[in-house]
Amino acid sequence: MLIAGPTASGKSALALELAQKTGGVVINTDSMQVYRDLRIITARPTADEEALVSHRLYGDVDAAVNFSAGVWVGDAAEVLGEVRAQGRPPIFVGGSGLYFKALTRGLSAVPPIPTAVRDSVRARLEQHGVEALHAELAQHDPVSAERLKPRDRTRIARALEVVEATGRALPDWHRDGLPPLLPPGRFHALFLAPQRDGLYARIDARFEAMLDAGALDEVAALAARGLDPLLPAMKAHGVPALIRHLKGEISRAEAVEIGRADTRHYAKRQFTWFRHQLPDFAWIAPEAAREWLDGRSS
Repeated sequence: MLIAGPTASGKSALALELAQKTGGVVINTDSMQVYRDLRIITARPTADEEALVSHRLYGDVDAAVNFSAGVWVGDAAEVLGEVRAQGRPPIFVGGSGLYFKALTRGLSAVPPIPTAVRDSVRARLEQHGVEALHAELAQHDPVSAERLKPRDRTRIARALEVVEATGRALPDWHRDGLPPLLPPGRFHALFLAPQRDGLYARIDARFEAMLDAGALDEVAALAARGLDPLLPAMKAHGVPALIRHLKGEISRAEAVEIGRADTRHYAKRQFTWFRHQLPDFAWIAPEAAREWLDGRSS
Protein backbone atom coordinates (compact mmCIF):
# COMPACT_ATOMS: atom_id res chain seq x y z
CA MET A 1 0.00 0.00 0.00
CA LEU A 2 1.25 3.49 -0.91
CA ILE A 3 -0.06 6.52 0.97
CA ALA A 4 1.09 9.88 -0.38
CA GLY A 5 -0.15 13.42 0.03
CA PRO A 6 0.82 16.97 0.89
CA THR A 7 2.39 17.85 4.20
CA ALA A 8 -0.03 17.99 7.17
CA SER A 9 -2.71 15.98 5.34
CA GLY A 10 -2.83 13.16 7.91
CA LYS A 11 -0.76 10.54 6.07
CA SER A 12 1.18 9.27 9.09
CA ALA A 13 -1.94 8.82 11.24
CA LEU A 14 -3.66 6.95 8.42
CA ALA A 15 -0.67 4.66 7.90
CA LEU A 16 -0.45 3.97 11.63
CA GLU A 17 -4.12 3.02 11.77
CA LEU A 18 -3.76 0.75 8.73
CA ALA A 19 -0.68 -0.95 10.18
CA GLN A 20 -2.51 -1.62 13.45
CA LYS A 21 -5.39 -3.22 11.54
CA THR A 22 -3.30 -5.33 9.17
CA GLY A 23 -0.08 -6.04 11.06
CA GLY A 24 1.74 -4.04 8.42
CA VAL A 25 5.08 -2.25 8.54
CA VAL A 26 5.18 1.52 7.98
CA ILE A 27 8.06 2.47 5.65
CA ASN A 28 9.14 6.09 5.42
CA THR A 29 8.86 7.63 1.95
CA ASP A 30 9.75 11.19 2.93
CA SER A 31 13.11 12.74 2.14
CA MET A 32 13.30 14.82 5.33
CA GLN A 33 12.04 12.28 7.85
CA VAL A 34 15.10 10.14 7.18
CA TYR A 35 17.23 12.53 9.28
CA ARG A 36 17.71 11.70 12.95
CA ASP A 37 18.50 15.34 13.79
CA LEU A 38 15.04 16.56 12.76
CA ARG A 39 12.20 14.69 14.40
CA ILE A 40 10.05 17.66 15.42
CA ILE A 41 10.47 20.11 12.53
CA THR A 42 9.79 17.35 9.95
CA ALA A 43 6.74 15.98 11.85
CA ARG A 44 8.28 12.54 12.11
CA PRO A 45 6.20 9.98 14.01
CA THR A 46 6.72 10.27 17.76
CA ALA A 47 8.54 7.65 19.79
CA ASP A 48 5.18 6.51 21.21
CA GLU A 49 3.75 6.11 17.72
CA GLU A 50 6.80 4.19 16.54
CA ALA A 51 6.37 1.85 19.51
CA LEU A 52 2.83 0.91 18.44
CA VAL A 53 3.80 -0.68 15.11
CA SER A 54 7.01 -1.33 13.19
CA HIS A 55 8.38 1.81 11.49
CA ARG A 56 11.34 1.60 9.11
CA LEU A 57 13.71 4.13 7.49
CA TYR A 58 12.83 6.91 9.94
CA GLY A 59 15.66 8.91 11.52
CA ASP A 60 18.39 6.59 10.27
CA VAL A 61 20.53 9.21 8.51
CA ASP A 62 22.84 11.84 9.98
CA ALA A 63 22.21 15.41 8.84
CA ALA A 64 25.79 15.63 7.53
CA VAL A 65 24.95 13.04 4.85
CA ASN A 66 23.93 14.22 1.38
CA PHE A 67 21.19 11.60 1.19
CA SER A 68 19.52 10.92 -2.15
CA ALA A 69 16.58 9.11 -3.70
CA GLY A 70 18.99 6.55 -5.16
CA VAL A 71 20.33 5.61 -1.73
CA TRP A 72 16.79 5.50 -0.35
CA VAL A 73 15.73 3.06 -3.08
CA GLY A 74 18.52 0.69 -2.08
CA ASP A 75 17.50 0.89 1.58
CA ALA A 76 13.83 0.47 0.68
CA ALA A 77 14.59 -2.62 -1.42
CA GLU A 78 16.29 -4.23 1.55
CA VAL A 79 13.44 -3.40 3.93
CA LEU A 80 10.83 -4.53 1.41
CA GLY A 81 12.52 -7.91 1.14
CA GLU A 82 12.55 -8.30 4.92
CA VAL A 83 8.90 -7.32 5.29
CA ARG A 84 7.79 -9.68 2.55
CA ALA A 85 9.81 -12.51 4.11
CA GLN A 86 7.85 -11.93 7.32
CA GLY A 87 4.57 -12.15 5.42
CA ARG A 88 3.56 -8.66 6.49
CA PRO A 89 2.07 -5.93 4.27
CA PRO A 90 4.41 -3.00 3.52
CA ILE A 91 2.88 0.46 3.88
CA PHE A 92 4.92 3.17 2.17
CA VAL A 93 3.93 6.61 3.44
CA GLY A 94 5.31 10.10 2.83
CA GLY A 95 5.21 13.21 0.73
CA SER A 96 8.32 12.97 -1.47
CA GLY A 97 7.16 12.53 -5.03
CA LEU A 98 10.56 11.48 -6.35
CA TYR A 99 10.74 8.63 -3.83
CA PHE A 100 7.33 7.34 -4.91
CA LYS A 101 8.30 7.71 -8.55
CA ALA A 102 11.50 5.75 -7.94
CA LEU A 103 9.47 3.11 -6.14
CA THR A 104 6.90 2.64 -8.89
CA ARG A 105 8.67 3.74 -12.07
CA GLY A 106 12.37 3.33 -11.43
CA LEU A 107 15.18 5.83 -11.16
CA SER A 108 18.21 6.98 -13.06
CA ALA A 109 21.31 4.90 -12.38
CA VAL A 110 23.69 7.73 -11.38
CA PRO A 111 26.52 6.24 -9.29
CA PRO A 112 27.56 7.77 -5.95
CA ILE A 113 29.56 10.99 -6.28
CA PRO A 114 33.07 10.85 -4.71
CA THR A 115 33.52 13.19 -1.78
CA ALA A 116 36.48 14.91 -3.42
CA VAL A 117 34.40 15.85 -6.47
CA ARG A 118 31.53 17.12 -4.35
CA ASP A 119 33.85 19.17 -2.15
CA SER A 120 35.54 20.69 -5.21
CA VAL A 121 32.25 21.76 -6.77
CA ARG A 122 30.95 23.19 -3.47
CA ALA A 123 34.19 25.13 -2.93
CA ARG A 124 33.95 26.70 -6.39
CA LEU A 125 30.32 27.52 -5.75
CA GLU A 126 31.19 29.43 -2.60
CA GLN A 127 34.23 31.12 -4.13
CA HIS A 128 32.92 32.09 -7.57
CA GLY A 129 29.12 32.03 -7.18
CA VAL A 130 26.30 30.13 -8.83
CA GLU A 131 26.48 32.05 -12.13
CA ALA A 132 30.05 30.87 -12.71
CA LEU A 133 29.05 27.27 -12.03
CA HIS A 134 26.11 27.59 -14.39
CA ALA A 135 28.53 28.78 -17.10
CA GLU A 136 30.74 25.74 -16.39
CA LEU A 137 27.75 23.45 -16.65
CA ALA A 138 26.75 24.98 -19.98
CA GLN A 139 30.12 23.92 -21.41
CA HIS A 140 29.92 20.30 -20.20
CA ASP A 141 26.17 19.61 -20.09
CA PRO A 142 24.31 22.23 -22.14
CA VAL A 143 21.02 20.33 -21.95
CA SER A 144 20.91 20.47 -18.15
CA ALA A 145 22.14 24.07 -18.12
CA GLU A 146 19.30 25.06 -20.43
CA ARG A 147 16.70 23.33 -18.26
CA LEU A 148 17.89 24.75 -14.93
CA LYS A 149 17.34 28.24 -13.61
CA PRO A 150 20.68 30.12 -13.44
CA ARG A 151 20.25 30.69 -9.67
CA ASP A 152 19.35 27.09 -8.74
CA ARG A 153 22.43 26.39 -6.62
CA THR A 154 21.56 22.87 -5.57
CA ARG A 155 20.61 21.44 -8.97
CA ILE A 156 23.43 23.18 -10.82
CA ALA A 157 25.96 21.83 -8.34
CA ARG A 158 24.44 18.34 -8.62
CA ALA A 159 24.54 18.31 -12.44
CA LEU A 160 28.15 19.51 -12.45
CA GLU A 161 29.15 16.89 -9.86
CA VAL A 162 27.67 14.14 -12.03
CA VAL A 163 29.45 15.17 -15.21
CA GLU A 164 32.78 15.69 -13.43
CA ALA A 165 32.56 12.38 -11.54
CA THR A 166 31.33 10.20 -14.39
CA GLY A 167 32.19 11.96 -17.64
CA ARG A 168 28.55 11.67 -18.64
CA ALA A 169 25.83 14.30 -18.54
CA LEU A 170 22.89 13.84 -16.20
CA PRO A 171 20.35 13.37 -19.04
CA ASP A 172 22.44 10.44 -20.31
CA TRP A 173 22.15 8.72 -16.93
CA HIS A 174 18.42 9.36 -16.87
CA ARG A 175 18.03 7.32 -20.04
CA ASP A 176 19.61 4.27 -18.39
CA GLY A 177 17.31 3.87 -15.42
CA LEU A 178 16.95 1.34 -12.63
CA PRO A 179 13.77 -0.78 -12.65
CA PRO A 180 10.96 0.00 -10.17
CA LEU A 181 10.73 -1.90 -6.89
CA LEU A 182 6.96 -2.15 -7.34
CA PRO A 183 5.98 -2.85 -10.96
CA PRO A 184 2.50 -1.85 -12.21
CA GLY A 185 -0.28 -3.99 -10.79
CA ARG A 186 1.69 -4.86 -7.65
CA PHE A 187 0.38 -2.08 -5.41
CA HIS A 188 -2.51 0.19 -4.48
CA ALA A 189 -1.70 3.89 -4.24
CA LEU A 190 -3.61 6.88 -2.93
CA PHE A 191 -2.90 10.58 -2.68
CA LEU A 192 -4.65 12.29 0.22
CA ALA A 193 -6.24 15.42 -1.26
CA PRO A 194 -7.70 17.71 1.42
CA GLN A 195 -9.32 21.05 0.70
CA ARG A 196 -6.60 23.67 0.28
CA ASP A 197 -7.88 26.26 2.77
CA GLY A 198 -8.22 23.71 5.55
CA LEU A 199 -4.83 22.23 4.76
CA TYR A 200 -3.09 25.62 4.86
CA ALA A 201 -4.74 26.39 8.21
CA ARG A 202 -3.42 23.10 9.61
CA ILE A 203 0.06 23.87 8.27
CA ASP A 204 0.04 27.24 10.04
CA ALA A 205 -1.19 25.76 13.32
CA ARG A 206 1.24 22.86 13.16
CA PHE A 207 4.28 25.09 12.72
CA GLU A 208 3.49 26.91 15.95
CA ALA A 209 2.87 23.57 17.67
CA MET A 210 6.28 22.37 16.50
CA LEU A 211 7.92 25.34 18.17
CA ASP A 212 6.02 24.65 21.37
CA ALA A 213 7.28 21.06 21.20
CA GLY A 214 10.94 22.11 20.98
CA ALA A 215 11.62 22.64 17.28
CA LEU A 216 13.72 25.75 17.92
CA ASP A 217 16.05 23.84 20.25
CA GLU A 218 16.25 21.07 17.65
CA VAL A 219 17.25 23.54 14.93
CA ALA A 220 19.72 25.24 17.29
CA ALA A 221 21.47 21.91 17.86
CA LEU A 222 21.62 21.36 14.11
CA ALA A 223 22.96 24.87 13.45
CA ALA A 224 25.66 24.38 16.09
CA ARG A 225 27.16 21.59 13.97
CA GLY A 226 28.24 24.11 11.30
CA LEU A 227 27.16 21.90 8.39
CA ASP A 228 27.18 22.86 4.70
CA PRO A 229 23.99 24.91 4.11
CA LEU A 230 23.49 23.09 0.80
CA LEU A 231 22.92 19.76 2.56
CA PRO A 232 19.31 18.58 2.26
CA ALA A 233 18.73 18.54 6.03
CA MET A 234 19.76 22.18 6.27
CA LYS A 235 17.00 23.12 3.83
CA ALA A 236 14.10 21.36 5.57
CA HIS A 237 11.07 23.62 5.68
CA GLY A 238 11.43 26.05 8.55
CA VAL A 239 15.07 25.30 9.25
CA PRO A 240 16.71 28.18 7.27
CA ALA A 241 14.33 30.78 8.72
CA LEU A 242 14.76 29.53 12.28
CA ILE A 243 18.55 29.57 11.87
CA ARG A 244 18.31 33.19 10.72
CA HIS A 245 16.26 33.94 13.85
CA LEU A 246 18.86 32.23 16.06
CA LYS A 247 21.53 34.42 14.47
CA GLY A 248 19.50 37.53 15.31
CA GLU A 249 18.82 38.39 11.67
CA ILE A 250 15.02 38.19 11.91
CA SER A 251 12.43 38.03 14.69
CA ARG A 252 10.72 34.88 15.88
CA ALA A 253 7.46 36.07 14.30
CA GLU A 254 9.20 36.64 10.95
CA ALA A 255 10.80 33.20 11.09
CA VAL A 256 7.43 31.61 11.84
CA GLU A 257 5.76 33.36 8.92
CA ILE A 258 8.59 32.40 6.52
CA GLY A 259 8.44 28.79 7.71
CA ARG A 260 4.67 28.66 7.32
CA ALA A 261 4.79 30.25 3.86
CA ASP A 262 7.55 27.89 2.65
CA THR A 263 5.54 24.90 3.87
CA ARG A 264 2.34 26.11 2.19
CA HIS A 265 4.22 26.62 -1.08
CA TYR A 266 5.69 23.14 -0.78
CA ALA A 267 2.22 21.64 -0.29
CA LYS A 268 1.05 23.43 -3.42
CA ARG A 269 3.99 21.98 -5.36
CA GLN A 270 3.17 18.50 -4.05
CA PHE A 271 -0.35 18.72 -5.47
CA THR A 272 1.04 19.79 -8.85
CA TRP A 273 3.86 17.24 -8.92
CA PHE A 274 1.71 14.20 -8.15
CA ARG A 275 -1.00 15.29 -10.56
CA HIS A 276 1.45 15.45 -13.46
CA GLN A 277 4.11 12.87 -12.55
CA LEU A 278 2.07 10.07 -10.92
CA PRO A 279 -1.44 10.28 -12.36
CA ASP A 280 -2.12 6.63 -11.48
CA PHE A 281 -2.41 7.50 -7.78
CA ALA A 282 -6.06 7.68 -6.69
CA TRP A 283 -6.89 11.13 -5.27
CA ILE A 284 -8.97 10.61 -2.15
CA ALA A 285 -10.37 13.12 0.32
CA PRO A 286 -9.10 12.38 3.86
CA GLU A 287 -12.60 11.67 5.15
CA ALA A 288 -13.04 8.95 2.50
CA ALA A 289 -9.55 7.42 2.79
CA ARG A 290 -10.32 4.80 5.45
CA GLU A 291 -13.20 3.34 3.45
CA TRP A 292 -11.01 3.32 0.31
CA LEU A 293 -8.23 1.50 2.18
CA ASP A 294 -10.64 -1.01 3.75
CA GLY A 295 -11.80 -1.99 0.29
CA ARG A 296 -8.24 -2.77 -0.81
CA SER A 297 -6.60 -4.23 2.27
CA SER A 298 -9.29 -6.70 3.29
